[in-house]
Amino acid sequence: MTDTRGLHEGDAFPEGVTFTYVAPTGELDLTACGLSIKYDASKEFKTKKVVLVAVPGAFTPTCQEKHVTSYLENLDKLKAKGVDQVIFIAANDQWVMAAWGKANGVKDDSILFTSDTGLEFSNKYGWVIGERTRRYAIIVDHGKVTYSGIDEVRGSIAKSGAEGVLAKL
Repeated sequence: MTDTRGLHEGDAFPEGVTFTYVAPTGELDLTACGLSIKYDASKEFKTKKVVLVAVPGAFTPTCQEKHVTSYLENLDKLKAKGVDQVIFIAANDQWVMAAWGKANGVKDDSILFTSDTGLEFSNKYGWVIGERTRRYAIIVDHGKVTYSGIDEVRGSIAKSGAEGVLAKL
């Protein structure tokens, strides 16, 4: 069966896509918050090579133990392939996502932990399960989708984990 959901190779990344985040401060204090910032993904993705990674939820078992760690462990390899930034999205709010980044030692914006507020982006493309995003990854190279993969098997990161994405870069 052909998957007609989502964005596909060759598609232009859509206009009007924004996420919210709290800028990394370098501080690892999980109790310190910052101000919410809009991330204009449509604008930013036109000038960068970006990997957009959706996870069902911050701090959840597979997301924490496999998914985010795969990107942390392979960040240098991704950068060597020309990736400017990795953007994680989930239904969690931006403060939870910021705490998740801090808990994983992320101190700069090479990986941003953002909120797909109200599942606006993921829902538009049918990549949700109930009130959570599905597990998927999209490579956007200067505004053009060059890869999109969704993991249909619970707990799998074969298509959306860093190793799967590296194979497509």
